[in-house]
Amino acid sequence: MKNFLPLAAFLRQPWPVRVIWSLLAIELCLALVERQWPLAGVALFTFGLTLVPLYVSSRIGISMPTALVVAITGFIFATIFLGEAFDFYNRFWWWDIALHGGSALGFGLVGFMFVFMLFEGDRYAAPRWAMALMAFSVAVTIGAVWEIFEFGMDQIFGTNMQKSGLMDTMGDLIVDVIGGALGALAGWAYLYGRGPGFTRAFFEDFVARNRRFFRKIGNRVGRR
Repeated sequence: MKNFLPLAAFLRQPWPVRVIWSLLAIELCLALVERQWPLAGVALFTFGLTLVPLYVSSRIGISMPTALVVAITGFIFATIFLGEAFDFYNRFWWWDIALHGGSALGFGLVGFMFVFMLFEGDRYAAPRWAMALMAFSVAVTIGAVWEIFEFGMDQIFGTNMQKSGLMDTMGDLIVDVIGGALGALAGWAYLYGRGPGFTRAFFEDFVARNRRFFRKIGNRVGRR
């Protein structure tokens, strides 16, 4: 995408993404008509955040798999809009745990792809456990940065993203560690030609879309 998200690019996005954008647009219009400025601000802010991954990927020339685009957009929508504007965090006790667990698993998978891309797809460039450890570190780092973001939102805008404070933060970090470890483990299994089918499909789709970053992907799988 040479220009940032023209109309044609919007229409090419997966239908779940377009549905979320449509819901946000409707809520924004209703909030403006009813003069609910905080709700309008949250809807607009959520929409802006969903555009960030698309913008970044277009700028650095990485094509994201459809499943990843939908997952990121859905996570932002569920976290910022449903979680805060509609108070899903308090309505459903499991909401925060489910979001952090799912996102941490995704971060682990993405972290492994990032590490694997740095080695241009060479399975022998580093020990497999080291690649998995680096992927795990990426996932946990992103989780920690998100906790800092929640703290900043609470302090600056008066939100309640941290809920019970320290207990909520530590619980989220523990879930991040577990999810990140599972994602990294899936990457480790992928290097041996194993692992759950959906994770292998994700890795293979990412590699196929960004072949130029994986010039050494042809190396055969083998044990060290």
